[in-house]
Amino acid sequence: MFNILSRCNSLFLVLLLAAGATQTCWAHAILMESTPTINSTVQGPDLDITLRYNVRVDGSRSRVTLVAQDGTSTPLTLAKQAKPDILQMHASGLKAGTYRLQWNVLASDGHMSKGEVPFTVK
Repeated sequence: MFNILSRCNSLFLVLLLAAGATQTCWAHAILMESTPTINSTVQGPDLDITLRYNVRVDGSRSRVTLVAQDGTSTPLTLAKQAKPDILQMHASGLKAGTYRLQWNVLASDGHMSKGEVPFTVK
């Protein structure tokens, strides 16, 4: 009888750990697509920017910064969210060169995620 209980407890523990690991995998916002796309070349000097994630993100607590090749950074103003998984903004006055969009978003489950989108303006 003890052997059966021990096996049940072990199985329960394994299932509990697996469920916890699965929850962790879904705990962060993942960038699904962007405009501009990663490593793309776009026409300047003005640029509409869209970032779409795999989950809802809180636009009021999310930040996107444009970093130029000389290291200067400009925080971008986020537009009112048209859809809960999308952030949109506009950058103007871009000169030819390489840039990075650095994003830091708050996912609907309360976890912060960050990443970047490198691109070039011609």
